[in-house]
Amino acid sequence: MFEHLQSIKQRFGIIGNDSGLNRAIDKALRVAPTDITVLITGESGVGKENVPKIIHQYSHRKHGPYFAVNCGAIPEGTIDSELFGHEKGSFTGAATTRKGYFEVADGGTLFLDEVGELPLTTQVRLLRVLENGEFLKVGSSKVQKTDVRIVTATNKNLLKLISDGKFREDLYYRLNTVEIDLPPLRDRKGDIHLLFRKFASDFAQKYGKPAIRLTPDAIAILESYEWPGNIRQLRNIVEEISVMEEHRSVDGETLKHYLPLYRKRFPTVIASETAHFDFNKDREILYKLIFDLKKDIDTLKSQIQNPPKTLHLTENYKQQPTVKQTDEGVEIIYQGDNYDDNKPHILNDPPIIEVDQYQEESLSLQDKEIDLIQKALDKYHGKRKKAAEELGISERTLYRKIKQYNLQ
Repeated sequence: MFEHLQSIKQRFGIIGNDSGLNRAIDKALRVAPTDITVLITGESGVGKENVPKIIHQYSHRKHGPYFAVNCGAIPEGTIDSELFGHEKGSFTGAATTRKGYFEVADGGTLFLDEVGELPLTTQVRLLRVLENGEFLKVGSSKVQKTDVRIVTATNKNLLKLISDGKFREDLYYRLNTVEIDLPPLRDRKGDIHLLFRKFASDFAQKYGKPAIRLTPDAIAILESYEWPGNIRQLRNIVEEISVMEEHRSVDGETLKHYLPLYRKRFPTVIASETAHFDFNKDREILYKLIFDLKKDIDTLKSQIQNPPKTLHLTENYKQQPTVKQTDEGVEIIYQGDNYDDNKPHILNDPPIIEVDQYQEESLSLQDKEIDLIQKALDKYHGKRKKAAEELGISERTLYRKIKQYNLQ
């Protein structure tokens, strides 16, 4: 059995001998010959995309089509069309009739990644396909049949989404006939160095340099790190070290310089995957920051309206200055050792600030959100994918926000 698992891992490029990883692969092999729906769970970056490929290749559908669809990357307004197709003229821009994934994947396997991102209306359509193999194209009244094996994956807690009213309970139980959970990298400590060496070898070949090697103390640091971004994070760090380091042997102190940098560069990934924040507590902190900002603004406004009238002098001057009013302004003559030649210094009138024109900054959270979204869109010239990455949200969520706030 062990040799069989090793050959499968080699075929699909899976590195590691962790018992949790082996159980997941074994489970995938057992359900592959059936048409049971499978739900793959695990944190982002653990390699969930490999499991449906194994299921497809070891099923009777292996000669049929295989499609992988990232549900979180498709805007809410077009996802029904992508999955189920549409008729010509069914909506603006539908110039021709189009087949959806459920139609073109007939007889094969359809992998729906990030299934927790599906809108509720699309969840209803998906439930109908799972129950009786029927679907309707967008804009059509003709029922079509399909024979598709459904495999889904998510890094979200679907039971929490159900309690929040964002995911259908009946759909959850239809998808979760068999659940395959992939362990996070921090629970596979024996595999971390193996993966590092594999990536180091790949990037050495890619960039034409000798492979990076780790000293024993660096290996200890590598295996003790939490890896919130899992295998994807490890791969990124190995690539960065392979490019940036001149010396091919990396010690612990050198490695430490790369791990904290990842936290600064990708705070959204770490926040979403390693921490379980109390929303109410975070909201209180945000409100406190806003109120502190308002207090600072009020203080500044008060200083503008009531400027100080006393001129404070340091102790460095031996004598009080002579103050004269001239046509140019106020002339202050210091007679002391700290000023050369006792030159006069002209203090012109301060600029006039129109206090009535001062506008307080809006403290509305919605206004802040609109402003951030608009700035991200402007920065990337309207490209939603890049703007969503900048904001740390999915493209579908950004599309919904743009529609909600009527942004350009």
